[in-house]
Amino acid sequence: MRIGLLGTGNVARALAHGWKGAGHDVLLGSRRPEEREGLGLPVAGLEETAAHAEVLVNATPGDVSVELLRSIGAEALAGTLLVDVGVGLSEDYTRLAHPNSSLGEQIQAAFPRTPVVKTLCTMDATAMTAPGELDGPSTVFLSGDDAEAKRTTGLLLADLGWPASSQMDIGGITTARGQEHFAFLFMGIAGALGAHTFNIKVVPRKTSAT
Repeated sequence: MRIGLLGTGNVARALAHGWKGAGHDVLLGSRRPEEREGLGLPVAGLEETAAHAEVLVNATPGDVSVELLRSIGAEALAGTLLVDVGVGLSEDYTRLAHPNSSLGEQIQAAFPRTPVVKTLCTMDATAMTAPGELDGPSTVFLSGDDAEAKRTTGLLLADLGWPASSQMDIGGITTARGQEHFAFLFMGIAGALGAHTFNIKVVPRKTSAT
């Protein structure tokens, strides 16, 4: 698939390399592409990246994502699957930009003709793209209102090493706030471990033998 990644930071680059390794055609999008050479990945302007993509990935800071997407325009985004991995945290990591909502919900409300799927925001870039290097299987969540968009996203997650058994569809886009609000627990766990590369696993109750 043609995947356009909005952003050129660690997350965008890690995902681009992961999907490129799986055979996808990737393009990073930047407001100033001329300043982002030497990344080992193709970079273009935001509009060109959106026009190129069958799937767009929002990997921009969550407090500016909606504004950035509006600069591309609703018409350019209409009908294109948008996978949102952003979280809007303040610079001191003490506040969420959307404390009573989520970035995923805000994007979906601003672009109703663009199916949005929230995923991968409960872990760091290394775990996103190399789940097999963790000490056992873990869980990646999907939130979104469009079943086909979530199916496609699930296939892209599988290309990063996430088997179907590790993927959990937790419901509509409103459930994205649970994923994003996990950021505070993530930071607490990271502090306790002294490391940022980890993930969580949903462990259900044992089923009774029949």
